[in-house]
Amino acid sequence: MLILATNDDGIEAPGLAALARALGRVLGPEGRVVVVAPEVEQSAVGHAITLADPIKVRKLRRNGGNWGWAVRGTPADCVKLAYWRLLEGQKPDLVVSGINRGANTGLNLLYSGTVSAATEAAFLGLTGMAFSLDTFDLEADYGPAADLAAELAGRVLERRMRPGAVLNVNFPYRPDLSLADCVVTRQGLTRMKDNFIRRQDPRGGLYYWQATEKVDPADPAPHQRPTDQLALAQGKVSITPIQFDLTNHRLTEELGSQLLDHEPGKKV
Repeated sequence: MLILATNDDGIEAPGLAALARALGRVLGPEGRVVVVAPEVEQSAVGHAITLADPIKVRKLRRNGGNWGWAVRGTPADCVKLAYWRLLEGQKPDLVVSGINRGANTGLNLLYSGTVSAATEAAFLGLTGMAFSLDTFDLEADYGPAADLAAELAGRVLERRMRPGAVLNVNFPYRPDLSLADCVVTRQGLTRMKDNFIRRQDPRGGLYYWQATEKVDPADPAPHQRPTDQLALAQGKVSITPIQFDLTNHRLTEELGSQLLDHEPGKKV
């Protein structure tokens, strides 16, 4: 059994280390976790890939052994490069990304490098899981989230989830996480409020520091499945199945008559 682990916080991030250790315990001596992650932080790069520059890689050692591959590229680069080259023809049974510092819910999924690594796995016909922890504390304990992430990954492997599936998982920052806290959610669509802080450098130059503010996670449609944002706000572990088909299927039925002046399905 082979799991490919990556992230967007960089290969030295504590969330990745905690996740890799927990996965190793779940797999046991018969399994293997291979870490291929960005050399430096790549937060909010979305699904960017490197085309105009060479992608440099180096092996990183830790505690006297190989820890993984540090890649001078994006999270999507890491998954592509691992699949086509670094794993030397071995196909991962699962690709995991995280554990990210900070939640990835709602419209943030489109910016997230963490989520994009998991969706890149789906592009390749693999199963992907993205894990995020709802805290920005630099001293955060990733242990409880990592243990539950590994348990969820083990279940995905045991039950052979369909290739191309992607699960976006967000953990509240709590020490007592368990499967009982998990709920299946839908992606929230509430917009975040952007705040640009105006500052001045020592030479008088003007610059702005972007500081996104959270919005009220209230569910606008309570009769439907809860959103990832609402579940997280209620202290639940949010598990959202996502896809990369961006087609607006509702609009396709209207577009012919509204834009092309003919009825849907009518020959022109």
